[in-house]
Amino acid sequence: MMLTPAQIAEYNRTGAIVVPDVLSPAEVAALRAVTDQFVREAAAHSTHNAIYDLEDSHSAAQPRVRRIKAPDQHHPAYAALIRHPRIVACLTALWGPDVRFDAAKLNMKSAGFGAAVEWHQDWAFYPHTNDDLAAVGVMMDDMELSNGPLLVVPGSHRGPVFDHHFQGRFCGAMDPTRGEIDYASAVPLTGRAGSITIHHVRAAHASAPNTSNRERRLFLMQFRAADAWPLLGFPGGIEAYDALMVAGSPTLAPRLADVPVRLPLPPADMQGSIYENQKALKNKFFASPAG
Repeated sequence: MMLTPAQIAEYNRTGAIVVPDVLSPAEVAALRAVTDQFVREAAAHSTHNAIYDLEDSHSAAQPRVRRIKAPDQHHPAYAALIRHPRIVACLTALWGPDVRFDAAKLNMKSAGFGAAVEWHQDWAFYPHTNDDLAAVGVMMDDMELSNGPLLVVPGSHRGPVFDHHFQGRFCGAMDPTRGEIDYASAVPLTGRAGSITIHHVRAAHASAPNTSNRERRLFLMQFRAADAWPLLGFPGGIEAYDALMVAGSPTLAPRLADVPVRLPLPPADMQGSIYENQKALKNKFFASPAG
């Protein structure tokens, strides 16, 4: 088991933990090299597409990528992380033997201009029959307060699901002017490259712009207990759904838990990545860096 009893207790209490040195320096270096190549190839694109979510300041001369979408489908180095034995061991320690993958993305905060992500709960995007879900973030760079690490409000995973709508439509962000949560109590998930973060699906979290001179690349994978079933359904049929198992066995008996649910409907006006969704939010928490 990768996690100690103290780490499990901290996850249950806070809603997030950092597990150091899960990947080796060689594994991190390989991921960085693959990612650098993806960014270079982004110069040939001028708009978002099935692979790239581009910074607003992106150009052919200065390719700026804020997200690589579903990177596991575009390179085996990324795909290998989904079933990395040390990562899977962390999840089975939290939920038991049966774990299913959901989706992945690579969020990139480049030095000096990496975009912020406003406060939100992942649960608002994809509610399930129970909340044994978490996002695992693989740190490809050292994460410090100055380069925009994940920020999590401790204990928020035990509270309500907050409204992520603006003017009646889903926008994937909480309005900070409502004063629903103590943002000042947020803690940063910092650590060395090769460490991972694990945050609960209901934990309120965000990340500030990267105003430092250092990269901040975080490979995020969403996982769930095998008996957690998405309320909005799943594409591709049961065979494709069961192919997402990374440990143990699938089940046809969803576990129903008494958890708060608010559906992400009607969909966002600017439907796309979270960056596009959140553009509809009028009251922003973070100022955008120039660049």
